Amino acid sequence: MTDRQGGSDDDDNDDGEGDSIGTENTMRARADESRLKVWVLLSANRLGLVALLSVLVFASLIVFSVVLYPSLQLSIQRGDTIETGFTTMISVIVTGTTLVVSINQLVLSQENGPLGDQRRRMSNAEDFRTYTEEMLGSTAPSDPSNFLRALVAESQDRAERLDRLIHESDSAPDELQEQLEEFVDSLDGNAETVREKLDGSQFGTFDVVYAALDYNYSWKVFQVDRMVNEFGDSLSREEEEAFHDLKTSLTMFGPAREHIKTLYFEWALVNLSQYILYAAVPALVVAGAMFMFVGDGSFPGTTLGVDDITWVTVGAFTLTLLPFFIFISYIFRVATVAKRTLAIGPLILRDSQR
Repeated sequence: MTDRQGGSDDDDNDDGEGDSIGTENTMRARADESRLKVWVLLSANRLGLVALLSVLVFASLIVFSVVLYPSLQLSIQRGDTIETGFTTMISVIVTGTTLVVSINQLVLSQENGPLGDQRRRMSNAEDFRTYTEEMLGSTAPSDPSNFLRALVAESQDRAERLDRLIHESDSAPDELQEQLEEFVDSLDGNAETVREKLDGSQFGTFDVVYAALDYNYSWKVFQVDRMVNEFGDSLSREEEEAFHDLKTSLTMFGPAREHIKTLYFEWALVNLSQYILYAAVPALVVAGAMFMFVGDGSFPGTTLGVDDITWVTVGAFTLTLLPFFIFISYIFRVATVAKRTLAIGPLILRDSQR
């Protein structure tokens, strides 16, 4: 029996006929994406990615000015070229920074509201925690990573209990036992991978959300429903309750993950606004200095065969792009996570494993 374990929500799938029950343990493996693409979109440190983009743009412009378009160096040495280019960049920086920060504040405005709305939010959060504590039989952890680990561990325990019941049953069909064994093996492997990633992860970093994406509860809920519908006539009342208990623990993971994901998005948008503002000020200073003080004859020498004015202009232009690099590095991650978690519940949007 092939044990293809693990998964993350909207990343799997299959035709739903029960011929492929197990899944890979990680989102990347299920989506069959290259490591480089996943690193750029999700796992790379966002400021590290900004630095990488800056280096790539700087190097590309230098190569372009020397190899592909040598006359660019002559154009740069004309004062009006620098003046026109950096005047435009000043306008772009001011407009773009204001727009991005305004949009972020609009998104975060949902956190503000009258007392009644805040009371309802608190009541809903407490109701969810109370229900979770009843399911776990203990106090629900307050740390997001430990909270998700507890839910994953509970679904793992309930799956193993169900597996024991079915294998000890005299009436359970052999086909159900085989499918459930593959399903539980897959769930165990996926759960262990996710719990290991969540161990020690701190909210505020992307680690908690990234680990949660690996647990494909949607596919597991679908498989539980399918097995109950297909073999329901042969199940005892205790076995039906065990299937229901497993489904309950899996479905609890969905809203918990979505809530933590939403909190991370808000956290990331706050960081994005701050970093763009931090980068915008030196970018404006550099653009203004180039516009006012740098022109023809300001840097007459050459370094490594490239005119010094070209080094200075390309470097200054790259620095003025920092707010934009910060923006796209964060949007890469936020948009990718949002796309991979559009559905909640047993809806599979991707066909990567068909």
